[in-house]
Amino acid sequence: MRNDTTMRDYIARMREDGRAIEVAEPVSTVYDAPKRSAATDRMLLFNDLGNGWRGVMNLVSDRASIARALDLPADRVLATLADARFDGRVGVDGPLETGKIDLDRIPVMKHYPLDAGRYITGGIVCSRFGGVENASVHRMLVQGKDRLVARIVEGRHTFNLHRQAREAGEALPVAIAIGVHPAVMLAACTRVPEGKELAYGAELLGGELGVRECSNGVLVPDAEIVLEGHMGAGTSDEGPFVDITGTYDPVRVQPVIELSGMAVRPDPIYHGILPGGAEHKALMGAPYEPKIYRAVAGVTTVRNVVLTPGGCGYLHAVVQVRKATNGDGKNACMAAFAAHTSLKHVVVVDEDIDPCDMAEVEYAIATRVRGDTDLLVVAGARGSSLDPSRMADGTNVKIGVDATMDMGREDEFVRAGWHDAP
Repeated sequence: MRNDTTMRDYIARMREDGRAIEVAEPVSTVYDAPKRSAATDRMLLFNDLGNGWRGVMNLVSDRASIARALDLPADRVLATLADARFDGRVGVDGPLETGKIDLDRIPVMKHYPLDAGRYITGGIVCSRFGGVENASVHRMLVQGKDRLVARIVEGRHTFNLHRQAREAGEALPVAIAIGVHPAVMLAACTRVPEGKELAYGAELLGGELGVRECSNGVLVPDAEIVLEGHMGAGTSDEGPFVDITGTYDPVRVQPVIELSGMAVRPDPIYHGILPGGAEHKALMGAPYEPKIYRAVAGVTTVRNVVLTPGGCGYLHAVVQVRKATNGDGKNACMAAFAAHTSLKHVVVVDEDIDPCDMAEVEYAIATRVRGDTDLLVVAGARGSSLDPSRMADGTNVKIGVDATMDMGREDEFVRAGWHDAP
């Protein structure tokens, strides 16, 4: 088991690496901190967010910082995540005592002018019903000192547990953990076997994760802040809110979380995630890259998968393969679409193309693609609800681009370079 399992441990490592920017002067939580986060992809440490609070944004914002959080070489992250077993040990370290709830004490941010209000964006909502645990990330609009409105996506695990609780005439017990180790956050962002989020977090942290039990029975990982409460029958308008594409999500009627208690560390550090920012994109993409990797590995030899920042970390993928037959490029496209149904465009490239370098990817499209033979167009397919170009029924058009060399003609694609010198 690793001995660095808290957000503070990770922040200390990033500071030692010289990869954190410290902001000494007071910073407003209304627009100012979010604007500073948008201006860099490096970790930002705010020493004064008001009322004695410190803060952090861009906790993980790229592949290098995710690798640091997982204590892995960057080139081992994707394969390690793809081989996950979700079998870490979760140990209960005892009860968690909470005190009086007061959301006004916490430096929750307002990110953009048209937002409905202050939003918690870096909180893991842990819930429990029927003996099943769940942990997932939801945005939450502050509506008073003890009330939140949470965006609960239909059909996801929190939604289903809440529905089951309501059908049983009960409220769903929840606890919200803010300021957790990035590995635990990544686990909560990943679709895993039912109830395995905390076990996955334990696996990513070396095999073991300690949790505490709230008075409502919900287990929570180590965090800077824990909010305890229930999600019952109450609803309220939620939104507008900026999502991954940088555009505003519509207003929806969503469940209300009524809070009853709060636990806060001494000298607390608030974790905020900028909607549509680098960290949001990194956490959206990282869980789906291994899913695509496993799917493509079933049809050809896969080397790398990148969900690109320009594609919002979610809608565009570049898949690097080593083909065995000329049909492998299109098969890889279809496998990627099947693995990640929100994927809109995928480009498949050869091993000599760096999938992280968009100039290289564009070069492959420019020199290896014929529009009449190398495009796979799928109309009327399910798309992402976050994509503003979607149809009214939620469908869209998916395009796969086979930007690989024709097998048997590789010599015609050799690029000149000084490696040719005797």
